[in-house]
Amino acid sequence: MKVYGVTGWKNSGKTGLMERLVAEFTRRGLRVATVKHAHHRADIDQAGTDSHRHRVAGAGQVLLATPERWALMTELHGAPEPSVEDLLAWLDPHDIALIEGYKAGSHPKVECHRAGVKQSKGLIAHDNSTVRLIAADEPVETAKVPVLDLDDTAAIADFIWADLR
Repeated sequence: MKVYGVTGWKNSGKTGLMERLVAEFTRRGLRVATVKHAHHRADIDQAGTDSHRHRVAGAGQVLLATPERWALMTELHGAPEPSVEDLLAWLDPHDIALIEGYKAGSHPKVECHRAGVKQSKGLIAHDNSTVRLIAADEPVETAKVPVLDLDDTAAIADFIWADLR
């Protein structure tokens, strides 16, 4: 499975680009999977539901199945967070997996950059050789990699697909 990431600082446009890339690659007939990394606590289960009650009771894994979808929740119970490579192994085969976040992962990435968003740490691409492209809403004179317009989803998708070949 081909893997490509979308990274950037908070509010730089990562989720919007991910959404548009999923739609673009799907429109092109590709099967797309996604992985989203969150630094904050996130719970997809709601207090009071049966599956939540199973987890609170101590189940290490809860598989919730409905006629529309299924989800497997795994409690870490203090174990280290799995690597992105470990998580990718759980996915069914797809043509491409797009990863949001995981700045330090070894997979190739596009970095989102927006004017006006506080970038106190500077471009990730300056210190991270896995960033192959910057998608920005302004010119980036200091870029050491190609820069495309953040809103030109088709061109970004073309770059990603060509980079993966």
